[in-house]
Amino acid sequence: MPSFLPGQSGRVRRIGSEQRIQMPQTTETPQSEREKVESWRLHVLVEAGYPLPLAEKLAHSEADLHRAVELLGSGCTVETAAEILL
Repeated sequence: MPSFLPGQSGRVRRIGSEQRIQMPQTTETPQSEREKVESWRLHVLVEAGYPLPLAEKLAHSEADLHRAVELLGSGCTVETAAEILL
C-alpha cells in the first residue's frame, strides 16, 4: 500500500510504495506447566539477589519461594538462606 503525505496546499501526495518485508518466523518450544512455573521462580530468585546457579537449584526444588525472598530481604546471606531452604 503506498504512503501519503500532505502537500503544501493541503492535498495528499503519494511518496512511494511500501515494500513487503519477509520477517523471520519465531518458533516457541512448548513448555509444560511445571517448566513455566520453574522459569518464573528462577526469574523471581535472580531478581531477589540469588546467584544464577543457586537460583536454578532453588527454582527446581520445593523450596518456599516467598520465604527465599524474605530471607535475603531480612539480611541473610545467600549461603545461609540456601542452607535453610534446602
